[in-house]
Amino acid sequence: MGNEKTISTPPVIDKALYDSIFLKACRREPTDTTPIWLMRQAGRFMPEYRAIREKLSFLELCKNSETAAEVTVFAVETLGVDAAIIFADILLPLESMGVGLEYAKGDGPVIHRPVRCAADLQGLRDFDVAEDLSYVMRSIKIARAALKPNIPLIGFAGAPFTLASYLIEGGSSRHFENTKKLMYGDPKTWHALMEKLTQVTTQYLNAQIAAGAQAVQLFDSWVGCLGQDDYESFVLPHVRRTISGIESGVPVIHFGTGNPALLPLQKEAGGTVIGVDWRVELDRAWEQLPGVAVQGNLDPITLLSDPATIEKRSREILRKVQGKSGHIFNLGHGILPPTPVDNVKRLVDFVHRWRQS
Repeated sequence: MGNEKTISTPPVIDKALYDSIFLKACRREPTDTTPIWLMRQAGRFMPEYRAIREKLSFLELCKNSETAAEVTVFAVETLGVDAAIIFADILLPLESMGVGLEYAKGDGPVIHRPVRCAADLQGLRDFDVAEDLSYVMRSIKIARAALKPNIPLIGFAGAPFTLASYLIEGGSSRHFENTKKLMYGDPKTWHALMEKLTQVTTQYLNAQIAAGAQAVQLFDSWVGCLGQDDYESFVLPHVRRTISGIESGVPVIHFGTGNPALLPLQKEAGGTVIGVDWRVELDRAWEQLPGVAVQGNLDPITLLSDPATIEKRSREILRKVQGKSGHIFNLGHGILPPTPVDNVKRLVDFVHRWRQS
């Protein structure tokens, strides 16, 4: 399985999509309003989504392309956001590796055959990304056909470090003991695992682009557990190879959480847009990120508060940006399940009205 690109040229983007405020912001071009979309915008906070989940398990929903596309499009139409993100999960490629991935009800994902040594790594199944994950590509094609012509569709994947951590820990972790034990104690196996995940992730994102995604996001949700030296030695080269292998001309959002000190290294690793969580002031973050667009960074807990608080905290972020080209408003992480839908709508409306008020 090489790290070659799976397609030679990105799909042609028509004028309505090219001129969308989301893609303009990715290119750091001026926009009349600030674009906004929200991580997990098609998720458990919506009653319609919960109704579907009463009939389908999470994995069944991911693999039912028509329904996955339906919840993708429904979220955009309900909330009025400026981009769609395909409904899927960052761990789907791991299932194809034969590690016994299960989405346990109420407990999150569980990997029954974790990778903790060189022999475990050798046991990982090689697979054809486009074939084994064809249901994701079909979801993208259906969603793209159903979305309005000026609404871009974002594809996504887990970054190599976050996928590796899930593989090694076997599920969620607070301290990443097994991950760091392998990283420090057996760097050869660590880098071999990261290279394998880099190849899979690059091919997966390129397949999503070929299916109809106009941009992609790389989620490194767990990378904040690392210090700068460890990131530079054990992660950065692999993320750089992942991003450099993605089709040229397609915006890449590089999103990490937990440690703002990593931001300059994330930029070095690559990305058209750097996603920022709430642990750093957005203007200070952007000072460390010259030459790229920035996405973020409202604390998701804010959406559990009252409308006045939501507007106040959103206003603070927008004032720090001061209308600078290249800002995409988002949360610092995904929408939480108890979030009132009306609060999300208020946020979207407020961001859209901000520069016109």
